[in-house]
Amino acid sequence: MTALPHSDTATPRPRLILPGWSWNWLGVLPFALFALLFLILPTIQIVFGAFRTPDGAITLKNIAGLAEPNILHAAWISIKLSVISAIGGCIIGLAIAIAVIRGGLPSVLRDATMTFSGVASNFAGVPLAFAFIATLGRLGIVTLLLRDLFGINLAALGFNLISFTGLTLAYLYFQIPLMLLIIAPALDGLKREWREAAESLGAEGFEYWRRVALPVLWPSLLGTFALLFANAFGAVATPMALTGSSLSIIPIILFAQIRGDVLQDPHLGYAIAFGMIFITGIANLIYIILRSRAERWLK
Repeated sequence: MTALPHSDTATPRPRLILPGWSWNWLGVLPFALFALLFLILPTIQIVFGAFRTPDGAITLKNIAGLAEPNILHAAWISIKLSVISAIGGCIIGLAIAIAVIRGGLPSVLRDATMTFSGVASNFAGVPLAFAFIATLGRLGIVTLLLRDLFGINLAALGFNLISFTGLTLAYLYFQIPLMLLIIAPALDGLKREWREAAESLGAEGFEYWRRVALPVLWPSLLGTFALLFANAFGAVATPMALTGSSLSIIPIILFAQIRGDVLQDPHLGYAIAFGMIFITGIANLIYIILRSRAERWLK
């Protein structure tokens, strides 16, 4: 009796999807939909609205309106606020990062610091404003402790939380943790062999950081500064909640043009938003370029 011939290859099942298609793309779909609805489409609307009149005609009047004295003054204050908070965030954040990551401190301290930084870098708006008012306001806990225990009157010294200085301090609360999160991988990328080679040539700690570590970290530092600048320049919830309309910065002017009752001019607001997108876009582009250069150095 002879066995029936059989084939070792199974009959291929028909494909239910197109060739080259993967169901893994469905995992990206929520992000793509979110980016389309809340980033791409609003940006397109802002760009078109900046060059149109309420009737739909094309105009450059909205862009020319950016040269108004109050808008230029608000833009200058915003740029100064962003630069100062970015510089402070870079310097203080770098010092903390070096101490925690490269200073030989316990690893549990690093984990706690990085966890806190992840939370604090996203802590803004009304909660952050309330925290600062409860801490450094006229009846804040730190203000009262300094007055009652040490005889230091912050108000008599000229400090006002609802001011440029107070807003800068509030910005530093989320700028410093953001600096920690960004610069930590760059510090981890510093190779131990570089320090050993520097020490073998007679370089001490300060000399190593000045001649080896900081030149290697320089692209990362400049890129992080650009990112912190963009982060501060585009912040609107924190200054609105902390200072209201008492401090004229460009996000508050934008809010007044779009949502205000007296100064409402949505298309001028579109032009202001277009200018902010342009400035923050340049800052983010600088960050991306410098970040890619830094990664090549650290590989």
